[in-house]
This record gives sequence, structure tokens and C-alpha cells, in this order.
Amino acid sequence: MTRLCVIAEGKTEQLFATRLLTPHLADRGVIVHRPGLVETSRKHGKRGGLLNYDQVKRFIQHWLRQEHGSDTYFTTMFDMYRLPRRFPGYERAMTLENKYARVAELESAFAADLDDRRFIPYFQLHEFEAILFADPKAFAQYYGGDEQLSRKLEALECVAEKFGNPELIDDGEQTAPSKRIIEQFPDYKARRSTAGPIIAEAIGLAKIRSACRHFDEWLTKLEKLDAPS
Repeated sequence: MTRLCVIAEGKTEQLFATRLLTPHLADRGVIVHRPGLVETSRKHGKRGGLLNYDQVKRFIQHWLRQEHGSDTYFTTMFDMYRLPRRFPGYERAMTLENKYARVAELESAFAADLDDRRFIPYFQLHEFEAILFADPKAFAQYYGGDEQLSRKLEALECVAEKFGNPELIDDGEQTAPSKRIIEQFPDYKARRSTAGPIIAEAIGLAKIRSACRHFDEWLTKLEKLDAPS
């Protein structure tokens, strides 16, 4: 049985992997093994968040050494938004106007630097919240009691329609996907780690894949890990 270790940037991505990826991939012969958080500080036992690349690299290399079986693979769920500048390929990637070319450059350089065939890097364009714009109506699953829900959903739907592609919603400090959500639902900032995966689950992987090309390409790679070579 093929095993997959998911290395998440934060608790939101970790819970998403647990609730959505784990059962989906299990049906395809790929067992997701303990989705884990990047360790940000050994001294204080803090986890989650990308502080610097050297720290991320050491953490992943440690896990690669621990799980050395040829049938065990590793992938990341990292946001491209506010990525530390020292990540491999960062400077080159930021010169590319096409966002899909940009994320491809980052993932290629990341894979080359780790240099392990079992490592499948993934960066979300631009951050996790982008996938929630695949169906803004799903916010009703979490915010059903909000008296202004209809107006807020309409505002999010306008964003989705404006860009046409959730993965291309811009990454400005005040206009990134999460910031647009917080503008309508201020408490999302504090509830992100629980609200995000619940809303994503309400949308469903099929709709997310249909709207988000890069996400779909990544999930397709993971589904094929158990296929005979």
C-alpha cells in the first residue's frame, strides 16, 4: 500500500488534508499518513507557518530520513502568498508574469533542492482560501446564522466572477483571497483553521478541481502514486 506524508503550512491545511484528501486518496489505494505541520521552533514546540527556507528544508529532510521506504511519498501544502524570499527559485519565479509559470518554477526548484524522487512539492495559488471561491455559496454551511449572509455571499460571488479563476485572485496585502473573505466575515481570521476546511468540504473536491487547474493537477499526481510503474 502506498503511503503519503502531507506536510502542511498551518492547521487549516492540515485539517483539509485530514478531512478531504485522506478519504479521497484512500479509495484510490494511497494512505495519507499523519498530515503534519512544519515545525517553526523546536525550542518552544511551535508548529505551523513558514518562517524561513532553511528551517523548512531541515524539517522535510528529517522526515525523508525517518520514512525511507520507496513506497512512501511526501507532498507539501504551502501558500505561495507571502512565501519567504529564500525559497529556491523565488527570484526567478517572481519575474514571470504568468502565475502558473511562476508556481511551476517554484515547485521545480523546490524539488531539485530536496533531490528526492519521493518528494512532490505543491504551492497553492495564491493561498488556501483561493479554493473557497470555487463556490462562495458554500460559506452558508458555516455562516448560516448571519443576518447579512445573502449580501456577503453576493460580494464573494462578485469576486469569483470578476477573476473567473479562483487561483488567479491577486495576492495583494489587502486583496488576497483570505483578506477578501475577512472583509465580509471578520471572524474568519480567528476561525480559519476550522471554518476553511468545513467550507471546502461543503464545496467538495470535484467542484474545487473543476475551478482550480493547479490544484487538480496536483491531486491527479497523488491519485496516481499507487499506479503500477
